[in-house]
Amino acid sequence: MIETCCEVLTAQEERIAQGGTVSFDALPEGRKRAHKYLGTFSNLVPVACADRARLMTESFKQTEGEPVVLRWAKAMMHIARNLPLSIGPYDLIVGRASAKAGRYGLIYPELDGGLLEKAVEIIAKTQHPYVITDEVVKTVKEHIAPYWKSRCFHDALYSALPEETRTLLFLDTFRQRNIVTETASYRSSLQWVPDYNKVLTKGFRGLKQEAEQKLELLDPSHPKDVLERIPFLKAIITMCDAVVVFAKRYASLASRMAEGEQNEQRKRELLEISAVCSWVPENPARSFREALQSQWIVSVFKRLEEKVGGSYSNGRMDQYLYSFYKKDLDEGILTEDSAMELLENLWVNMAQFINLYVSPTAIAYSEGYTHWEAVTVGGKTPDGRDATNELSYLLLKSKREFPLNFPDLAVRIHSLTPDRFLRDVCETIKDGSGFPKLFNDEEIIPLLIAKGAQMEEANDYAASGCTEVRMPNRDTYTSPICSVNLAAALEMTLYEGKMKKYPDEQLGLKTGDPRSFGTYAEFWEAFCAQQRNLLKHVFAAQYTVDKLRPNYVATPLSSALHDLCMKSCKDLHSGDIPGGMILGFYDLVGFATVIDSLAAIKKLVYEEKRISMNELLEALNDNFDGKERLRQLLLNAPKFGNNDPYTDEIGRMIEEQAATVSKKYSSCFGAELDVRYVPLTIHIPCGKVIGATPNGRKAWQYLSEGSSASHGADANGPTALLLSNANSKAGGAKERAARLLNLKLTPACVAGREGTKKLMSFVRSFCDLKLWHIQFNIINKATLLAAQAEPEKYRTLLVRVAGYSAYFVDLSPELQNEIIARTEHTF
Repeated sequence: MIETCCEVLTAQEERIAQGGTVSFDALPEGRKRAHKYLGTFSNLVPVACADRARLMTESFKQTEGEPVVLRWAKAMMHIARNLPLSIGPYDLIVGRASAKAGRYGLIYPELDGGLLEKAVEIIAKTQHPYVITDEVVKTVKEHIAPYWKSRCFHDALYSALPEETRTLLFLDTFRQRNIVTETASYRSSLQWVPDYNKVLTKGFRGLKQEAEQKLELLDPSHPKDVLERIPFLKAIITMCDAVVVFAKRYASLASRMAEGEQNEQRKRELLEISAVCSWVPENPARSFREALQSQWIVSVFKRLEEKVGGSYSNGRMDQYLYSFYKKDLDEGILTEDSAMELLENLWVNMAQFINLYVSPTAIAYSEGYTHWEAVTVGGKTPDGRDATNELSYLLLKSKREFPLNFPDLAVRIHSLTPDRFLRDVCETIKDGSGFPKLFNDEEIIPLLIAKGAQMEEANDYAASGCTEVRMPNRDTYTSPICSVNLAAALEMTLYEGKMKKYPDEQLGLKTGDPRSFGTYAEFWEAFCAQQRNLLKHVFAAQYTVDKLRPNYVATPLSSALHDLCMKSCKDLHSGDIPGGMILGFYDLVGFATVIDSLAAIKKLVYEEKRISMNELLEALNDNFDGKERLRQLLLNAPKFGNNDPYTDEIGRMIEEQAATVSKKYSSCFGAELDVRYVPLTIHIPCGKVIGATPNGRKAWQYLSEGSSASHGADANGPTALLLSNANSKAGGAKERAARLLNLKLTPACVAGREGTKKLMSFVRSFCDLKLWHIQFNIINKATLLAAQAEPEKYRTLLVRVAGYSAYFVDLSPELQNEIIARTEHTF
């Protein structure tokens, strides 16, 4: 057991050692509800639900030929009226995108319906992370897939891509190569943060009235009004009505359930649910509970509207909910415990919706039921003051006390973050579940301003998705993006444009036999050519995505909550919204793997001449079999993550080249595509197509993740890793976006009050160095090994994976081993 093999345990490890449960005796009576609720489904495998897909298909069959945005709104109304509903015995905040109890996911046939028939057959017969029943398979094959075969976005994108780009991206219509990978065919949109405050202060009745007033002012004879603005505003009006219909159906259901309820307490609760849903979100919220219910109905309906990559974030909850919280506390109608009970009920609702995929590529990129419904706390107010308030502390307390990986808590840190708040943040991190992740105002705000944001807009950003940020009412770019396997560019340099995985195909440029290169500069220029070539295909794919998407997807709900969309009468997915900031990005995967490989080549082949290029290529071709001495030389070459200018400069040059390409080109309607390092779990499948690499890594193993060092390579401590990240930034370029940085610490090094002080100091250093993001795994290696050996005893063990936390036992053995292999730091 872990308590006998580790000197210091985190709070999470202690709970598991005591049987994995929370002591109910220590909880107020009301807060026991959420724990009981969680126990009803936490061990259940998610189930695929076809109701949304069936209703979407029914509606689209009836609206062919109409504008896409209007078709979408009518489909949402059809769903609002006909989706089966349920209210569970523990619900206080209600709303589900499926009536099935427990964890569930939805099917979105408008994206990849052409793959559905084949996908459900495969999923039903093999081991997958969710259950698909015979009934769902039948519904998909008979009622859904046939309609979408030639109408879904995936089929259109696959056909429209330039042939050279399509060949590089896809093996066939069902599988991607993991070299340059597009994500638009299996998600409708990037992560998104709406302006929840609009709903809380105006209600959908007020939003509808604004649309109706705009509609009255349009010219019914003007072609632009007739063809664009009028359909858009009619869609907004229909969508506002649909959300209200959905909420009022819950009000009616709760009222009917109350009539037959024998338990008086539950009867009162159901009647209150009915009263709340009868009022919000149609009208402005009047209390903390109404505000939470209104926010959740919007979130649920957004999940019904489209598949948002990274989920629909919750925004700055400590800001837009604070006035309701403070008012109810002051009036005595709310206590801290009753507020926590409502919040935890909301978290349990969130935890039941799982993003499910049918594409094998998408499944491999999102292990452990990825989720990023970020709740942002802390940071600055729009006028630049510290934004911390009592609700910020309550949300941190909930994350410490409630053992659940929902919501994805994000904290904004800046130079004036109060010590008291930072201490609370660090105590929450020390719990060991991977929360919260930290965002740095000192890096993010200046970058947003450099890209064109106003100061107050940049100050008010919210965490969104994995490590992204959004400025509600200013951001407008939603096209899902591409990932670039940077290690493929390296391998193509070594093998004249070919790859070990695909030996018979010329996928890269013919940059010459590296054995003929006389200097490292020649090798570097060949690598740069391969990197630029992959980026060329990124921009070609993104241009194609942007051109096609407005014909296949729409989002009247997000558009209704966006000032600029309403001003221009344009759907958010339609392209260039006047006045919007269209900030896109692409991901480089395997950053440290490539830096370390280039450093080894530079040092050992060209400078010290201890290895010839021919010897290196032979060792790589043999996967180092019989070449262990040579492999050890490579493993002991300079490594990124140690504050070594030798490697850090290589990283900076890689980023500078990417930023130069980003500055030169843009997407279809002017989107700036910035360089980013956010892998999800893509570094696992990307590694499976890369042979042995010159840093000593063996063939087909995982690549480095995010902007972290290669596994075990960062030997000079955590501060050195921060410095390497700072030194490798292209600081003179604004074409940069998120860097995801994972750090694993031993529980012993942060134990007690002194450990908290050390962690606080470290976070201040992260802030001073102006790094975008950092997150922590604080856990004993022995715990992870024990969880592999006896998974049932460690069912509740949470670990930080990428920009999200997941249950360790839900991850594949490859990903579990990758997390175990991450360097374990002490201060």
